[in-house]
Parts: sequence; structure tokens; C-alpha cells
Amino acid sequence: MFATATVHAPHAGAGAYRQVGVVTGVSAASPHQLVLMLFDGFDEALAQALGSLRDGAIEAKCSAITRAARIVDEGLRANLDLNAGGALAADLRELYAYVGLRLVKANLDNDAAGIEECRRLMRPLREAWASIATQAA
Repeated sequence: MFATATVHAPHAGAGAYRQVGVVTGVSAASPHQLVLMLFDGFDEALAQALGSLRDGAIEAKCSAITRAARIVDEGLRANLDLNAGGALAADLRELYAYVGLRLVKANLDNDAAGIEECRRLMRPLREAWASIATQAA
């Protein structure tokens, strides 16, 4: 028997290259850059969720919101140091918990305004985190 080759969609190669880029970026990133990547991934996931919601692609919307919620819960909130971070870390923990719950509700209700609210709440944190890198450079 002859082996057969699988023909992929034209953009499949781009996805593979993008995945390699992400893995390479993560392995080469500083802890500060990793947090910035989490914020960017969160925002990108919610942008995808909004687009999917507009298109009626409910499964894709659910997947994107789930990804954003995991970034907040497992990436940002789980790594807070409440002892060293004091009141700021405690406030961030509360914000992240709120955003996580708000995303669940927005997902259940197909609520674009709830998704946008979460993006608005997190955007200033991303901007502040990015400005720290600028000042340190």
C-alpha cells in the first residue's frame, strides 16, 4: 500500500508557525513579558469571543470566553503573591474573581456588553504593566 498525504487548508501552515512562535516567545520571555502575554491573550480571546458572538458562532464564542477565563484564573489570579503584594494583590484577586464570574455570566447570556466590560476592566492593568517595562528599559 502507498502512504497518502493529508492535504491541509491553506491557513493550517500559518497556524503551525504561529504556534511555534508562541512557544518560542514563551520560552524566551522574562516573567514580566509572560504577564504581558497573558494580558494580551486575554484581550485577544475576548475580541474573538465578540466576533464569534456577532457571527452566531456560539461554540467558538464559548471556547474563546473559556480561554479568557482560564487566563485570568490560572495565569493571573493563581500567581498573585498575597503576602508580598499586600493590599494591591488582594484588590487584584478580587478584580480577577469578578472578571471570571462576569465572563461566566456573559457566556451564558450571550452578553456582548459583559464581555466588553471585562475588557475595559482589564485594559488599564495591561497598559500599566506594559509601562513598567518601558520604564525599566
